[in-house]
Amino acid sequence: MKPTIAIDNAYIESWKQKGGKVVGTVCCHIPEEIIHAAGMLPVRIRGTECTDDRDGELWMTDYACGFCRACLQNLISGKYHFLDGIVVSDGCMFVQRLYDNWKVIGNTKCKVNLNVPRNHDHLAVRYFVDELKILKEEMEKLSGREITDEALNASIDLYNETRALIRELFSLTKGEHPLVSGTETLQWTIKAMSMPKEIYNQELKAFIEEAKGREPITGYGARLMMIGSAVDDPDYVHIFEEHGGLIVTDYNCYGTRYLWQDVTRKEGETPLESIARSYLEKLTCPRMTDLHDEMYEDMLRLAKEFDVDGIVYVRLKNCCLWGGESVFFYDRFKEDGYPVLTLEKEEITTNAGQVGVRAEAFVEMLEGGTD
Repeated sequence: MKPTIAIDNAYIESWKQKGGKVVGTVCCHIPEEIIHAAGMLPVRIRGTECTDDRDGELWMTDYACGFCRACLQNLISGKYHFLDGIVVSDGCMFVQRLYDNWKVIGNTKCKVNLNVPRNHDHLAVRYFVDELKILKEEMEKLSGREITDEALNASIDLYNETRALIRELFSLTKGEHPLVSGTETLQWTIKAMSMPKEIYNQELKAFIEEAKGREPITGYGARLMMIGSAVDDPDYVHIFEEHGGLIVTDYNCYGTRYLWQDVTRKEGETPLESIARSYLEKLTCPRMTDLHDEMYEDMLRLAKEFDVDGIVYVRLKNCCLWGGESVFFYDRFKEDGYPVLTLEKEEITTNAGQVGVRAEAFVEMLEGGTD
């Protein structure tokens, strides 16, 4: 497999050399369009490249999920030295603790805690618009640039182009002759979080055209869908693809859930109102209290659309969202005829061999037609 784009990469280095500012984000409920409209580069914080999270654990305790500990560790150790600001949502309890700690010990100029409602009715949208106005003001202060409606609309258009390209990328895993692997799709969505979208869109277009001329992937035993807690490490996906599986789609906030559903516009809405409504309506993770059934139906739709044979449910240890939700989703998938492999994961993977054994056994079970 090709290497995944580094946290500190040549695109960011070039951006900084030209005097550009970079804003880190945690959680895909943060509308990057607002940061982009201010002329700054949004970069998603990752836990990858962390091999020792002792400082993150010191500040957050070992009860925090390994993903949040690793993200904080990467911030503390200087892997994100290029950040001028950071925006964190209250996506879950441990992400909130990440912000609380970085607010005390962090050296970024701007630190914003974005409060995202947990439902999407009209009152929630109104509240979120007010939160986004605060975010907009903070980004204007940091960038020294006014964020106009024209700039916001241009950013929405650019990001919707990215979403369309990511959907096209995943379409290449469909059918009897898939052209790209799950390892590659995750590498490309992570790349989208780590570089300017203007360049990314052109590079992804070129990759899609190149992939269409490839020989199809053969020799796999089962088409799998990976769902659950944040998986930001393509090496973890690659374990399954080394052992007979092919991850053809996912429900992961570093994969399809990052940029999938377009920001839509309704008559009479301001750009901020369109962003607020669209981000609250998008189906991402169990943090939303009124979208559980819709989220399951969306996962089921994807499983059918991508002709999935089985579900790999990944729970980060101590994940307060996907951990509890597994009981609900596990039974429903079984009722709908999809075998489920449930795995508990730490951000720093030290049991790749063990995961490989379970992956291989699951694929063999699916090939044999047993449940």
